[in-house]
Amino acid sequence: MSRHRVELLTRAGCLICARVYDQLADLATELGFELAATDVDAAAAAGNPGLRAEFGDRLPVVLLDGREHSYWEVDEDRLRADLA
Repeated sequence: MSRHRVELLTRAGCLICARVYDQLADLATELGFELAATDVDAAAAAGNPGLRAEFGDRLPVVLLDGREHSYWEVDEDRLRADLA
């Protein structure tokens, strides 16, 4: 069985994004999923504007295995259920 991947879409200077990342890091340790963070502005500057165009107005966004799971906050109960 492969590990689930949680990706946090964020941007520099976003305090809510930092808080959500810390919460996800704690959950990753507990639940064993892979955690990554992507700055949508950096991705756009590197030639991939799609993330910023789609998600940039509601950051932070949590993706579970590449699909949108929640935004602005972690829906911890739902995340735990979806990872089970």
